[in-house]
Amino acid sequence: MKFSRQRPEEVSVNLTPLIDVVFLLLIFFMVSTTFTKETQLEIDLPSASGSVTEARERIEILISAEGEYRLNSQLLTESSAEALKEALGAAAGVPGETPLVIAADADTPHQLVVTAMDVAGQLGYTRLSIITQESAK
Repeated sequence: MKFSRQRPEEVSVNLTPLIDVVFLLLIFFMVSTTFTKETQLEIDLPSASGSVTEARERIEILISAEGEYRLNSQLLTESSAEALKEALGAAAGVPGETPLVIAADADTPHQLVVTAMDVAGQLGYTRLSIITQESAK
């Protein structure tokens, strides 16, 4: 018996779907990648230039470099958010109308300033400002 030999089909790889997949992966990685911008700046805070405004009636929170809170020049017994909240709640002034001023030492940890701002926000103070010194030109 004589069998006929079949001609082997030519094997080829279709590259079109492969290229499509590579482009889709490239787009996916470009969209999902988070770019961080790292800077090498050295800054010395706080200083600002601008107009100085005087307020008639205001509440001042002073924060020392050691982390001590003072409310209208009176030292608080504790340097915690709860103590600041109690003292600020007992201070005379309407939270929505009375301006609140935060004065912090340049070497004060940023967390202490954020804590003071958070406590003021919880009590309803909306007129908040931070005292800075005029920058030397």
